[in-house]
Amino acid sequence: MNNIRGKTLAFAIVLSLLIGASGMFVFMNGLNSEVGDDSHPVLAETVDKKEDLDTVTKFLSAMELISERYIHEIDEKDLLEGAISGMVKALDDPYSVYMDEETASQFMESLDSHFSGIGAEVNMTNGQVTIVSPMRESPAEKAGLLPKDRIIKIDGESIEGLTLYDAVLKIRGEKGTEVVLTIDRPTSSELIEISVERDEIPIESVRAKTIEHKGKTVGVLEITSFAKDTAERFERELATLEDKGMDGLIIDVRGNPGGLLNVAEEIGKLVIPHGKPIVQIENRDGEKVRYISSLKETKDYPIIGLIDQGSASASEIIAGALKEAGNYDLVGETTFGKGTVQQALQLGDGSEIKLSLFKWLTSDGNFINGVGVEPTVEVSQPEFFYLPPLTVKEDLSYDMLNEQVRSAQHMLKGLGFEPGRTDGYYSKQTEQAVSAFQNTNNLDATGVIDEETASAIHEAIVEAVRDEKNDRQLQTAIELIIKQSDS
Repeated sequence: MNNIRGKTLAFAIVLSLLIGASGMFVFMNGLNSEVGDDSHPVLAETVDKKEDLDTVTKFLSAMELISERYIHEIDEKDLLEGAISGMVKALDDPYSVYMDEETASQFMESLDSHFSGIGAEVNMTNGQVTIVSPMRESPAEKAGLLPKDRIIKIDGESIEGLTLYDAVLKIRGEKGTEVVLTIDRPTSSELIEISVERDEIPIESVRAKTIEHKGKTVGVLEITSFAKDTAERFERELATLEDKGMDGLIIDVRGNPGGLLNVAEEIGKLVIPHGKPIVQIENRDGEKVRYISSLKETKDYPIIGLIDQGSASASEIIAGALKEAGNYDLVGETTFGKGTVQQALQLGDGSEIKLSLFKWLTSDGNFINGVGVEPTVEVSQPEFFYLPPLTVKEDLSYDMLNEQVRSAQHMLKGLGFEPGRTDGYYSKQTEQAVSAFQNTNNLDATGVIDEETASAIHEAIVEAVRDEKNDRQLQTAIELIIKQSDS
C-alpha cells in the first residue's frame, strides 16, 4: 500500500492543483490572458484546506481499492486518465474536454497554416458529436453537412462512448481519402449517410470582394475564423475597400465557428463606434470586464452583418456588438449560441484540459449561450441550401415514397425543374422533371434517378448554392446597403 501511495503522490498533486485552479487565473488586458503559478506556496495553500484534503484522501482510497482488489491488474496511469476524463465529463459542458498527451500533440499539429480533414467545427452536445459549422467552401459544406447535424457513426462504426477528440481524429485523415458519416439530422425522419472526401484545409480567415449594384459599390468582408492574424488581415482589407470608395460594408460571419476572442475585440474596434462596448467577460464570481471600442471616427457608410446557424462564439460577439451599437442591421438566421470562453490548460506531461473559464456577454449584458443572437432582418436561404446529397442505394423511380425522393424533389424545384410535389412521393410529374433534367445535362432521359443522375443533381445544386444570385441573405443585405446609403 505504501508503494501505491508513493506512485499516486504525483496524481494527488495534480488533483489538488485542479481543485484550486479557480484561484490561479485573473483578468488581464487581453480577453484570454492567463496567470498560472505552480510555486509550492500556492500548492500548500490549496492542499491545506480540509475539504481539499478530504477529496484527495477519497481519491487515493478509491485508487488503492481498484489497484489492489479489482479482479484484473490495471495500470494506475489508465486510472488517472479515466479520473481526469470523468471529472471533466461531470461538468456537463460540451466545450470543456480533456486530451491525453497523444491527442493533444495531434491537435497541436493541426494548428498549422493548413491541415487535412473535412473542414467542420464540432462539439459534444448531450453526449453526441454535433456539427457546429462546416467551414465555407470546405469538403464538409460541399458534401451537405449542416449545423446541428449529429454524427452517429464514422465509416459504419458507432462512436458511442468515444470522446470528442477521439471522434474527430477518426474523421480526419489524408487528403483524397473518404470518410462516411452517418448523420442524425433534426429535420429528417431517417438517418443520412454522407460521404466526404478529405482535403487540405487552408486557414484563410478573411476574404474580401466588391459587388457593383445599382450604381453603388458594396464591400464584403467574409471572416471564416478568428485566428491570430485575422484582425490584421481584416484591417488591411478594410483599408483597401475604403480606398476604393465603397458605399457600404457587409461583414459576413456565416458558417464561422469562432476562434480567439481577443481577435474579435480587435475587429470590433475597427467598426464599432467610439465609446460603445464590444463585449463583456464575466468570471465565476460575477465580476465583469467591459471592452470598449476606441475607434476614433465613426464610419460614414452603412454596415450590415450576415449571420446564420453556423455563426458561433467570436462570430456572435461581432454580431451582438453590431446589433447593440444601435444603428447596424443583422441579416440572416439566429446564430448558434455559444457564450462561454475556453482555455487550454497544461497538466505538465503533455496532456491538457480545455476548460470553460468565463462567460461572455453582449455589449448590453445579454448571455446568449444556448439562445444565439437574433437577426434584425430574418432571411432563410432557399430550401435546397439545407438538403443533404442524394444517397442512391437503389434507383429512385415512379411510385416510390421516401426521404430521398423528397430531397430530390426539392433539389429539382430549386434548379427550375417543377416536380409537382415535394412530399416524397415519386409522381408522374416528378418523373417528367427528372427526364427534363437529364435531357438538359446530356443524360439518358429515363425519368429514373440512378447513381449518375443523383451525382449530376448534386453537382448542379453545389453550383446553385455558390451562385450569389441564389443567396437570399446576401442579396437582402446588398439591398439594405443601397437603401441606407441613399438615405
